[in-house]
Amino acid sequence: MAEQVTRKSPPPKRLSEQLQVGCQQCSLSELCLPEGLSEDEFARVEALISKRRKVLRNRSLFHTSEPMEAIYAVKTGCFKNEVMSADGRTQVVGFSMAGELLGLDGIGSGAHRCEAVALEDSEVCLIPFNQIEALAAQIPTLQRHLHRLLSREIVRDQGVIMMLGTMNAEERLIAFLLNLSHRLSIRGYSPVDFYLRMSREDISSLLGLTIETVSRAFTRLKEEGLIAVEKKHVRLLDPAALKARLSTPVA
Repeated sequence: MAEQVTRKSPPPKRLSEQLQVGCQQCSLSELCLPEGLSEDEFARVEALISKRRKVLRNRSLFHTSEPMEAIYAVKTGCFKNEVMSADGRTQVVGFSMAGELLGLDGIGSGAHRCEAVALEDSEVCLIPFNQIEALAAQIPTLQRHLHRLLSREIVRDQGVIMMLGTMNAEERLIAFLLNLSHRLSIRGYSPVDFYLRMSREDISSLLGLTIETVSRAFTRLKEEGLIAVEKKHVRLLDPAALKARLSTPVA
């Protein structure tokens, strides 16, 4: 009879190893694990990002005027950021996808200026802001990284302002689609074949257009052979031609 060999199970991975895999898979490594950290610095950053929170579809992660206690890295899912106007109307001011940050709007005042609503069942990693800010003061690599992230948000806000102030309806939709394409490409997803997690109503709110105008713009681009649309499934058939329609590059 052959002798049975008892194999030892491999030791469980340390939290840091599990976290590295998770961040790589959801494109959060650029936030949670900036390059150049020593082993000790990595352990200190790791301790701040071990908490996660699930947010069900149509539920809010945080509300307007709520005290800012953390910034959030979207692990899975998608959120819309919206504000309420003085007359009670809701305005979408942006979308945050997996691998992106939420909550930076509250850094200046200490309270959130918008509400973050999950467009699908989502999960975020919590990063206590006061603690990460204090740690960044001790770790120059982390501090520079946070500054880059804040700068990126400022540039994105400027892009929205330019889009609303200088582009016609068709250009706004093209800019929106190319922006999504660029952000998906950075995270390793197809830049030309994707699903829109947001509704036409949300898109029209962000672009400052009516739903009917957005629908007509989709139809025109489809008839011209620039995109293919099947409900929320979008394919960019000629990205170069779409870019050529814009006088200002989209990033």
